[in-house]
Amino acid sequence: MTMTTASDIEPVHPVDVVIALGANLGDRLAALRGAVDGLRATPGVEVVAVSSVYETEPVGGPQQPEYANAVVLVRATIPVMALLERAHAIEAEWERVRAERWGPRTLDIDIIDAGGAVSDDPVLTLPHPRAHERGFVIVPWLEIEPDATLVGHGRIRDLKVDTTGVRISSDRIPTE
Repeated sequence: MTMTTASDIEPVHPVDVVIALGANLGDRLAALRGAVDGLRATPGVEVVAVSSVYETEPVGGPQQPEYANAVVLVRATIPVMALLERAHAIEAEWERVRAERWGPRTLDIDIIDAGGAVSDDPVLTLPHPRAHERGFVIVPWLEIEPDATLVGHGRIRDLKVDTTGVRISSDRIPTE
């Protein structure tokens, strides 16, 4: 397997990118919707699918409120680092503060997979190094892409991931 840096990943053709969203401060649903709207408004990014919203218990970090999580599948013709920069800009619009690892947040946007690319870039490791063990990523991803695979881990439907505390919500994010 050839390692590369995330800045080397520039699509010649559209690349499907899996993006995880999470929020546990403020109006969580508005933040998730705002993230999808922000991605949708990004030139070179097409939102292909949006999962249901899931209520999840926090993993690691200090005691904090439950999260609202979702996964978005986008098709990108922009470099993955440009997509990461856009994700950080959307987080900033929602006043994301990076004060504490695994701490509470108004909005978290993580790139999980970018067309199966592998990168050990410290700015963006691909695939996301903990995605395979996170129910709040795998369950919504499975909903929108049931045949997906994760490099180094195989089909996501075959992963033995703890889904305790991952509950589907009646809240929805508009797909259009």
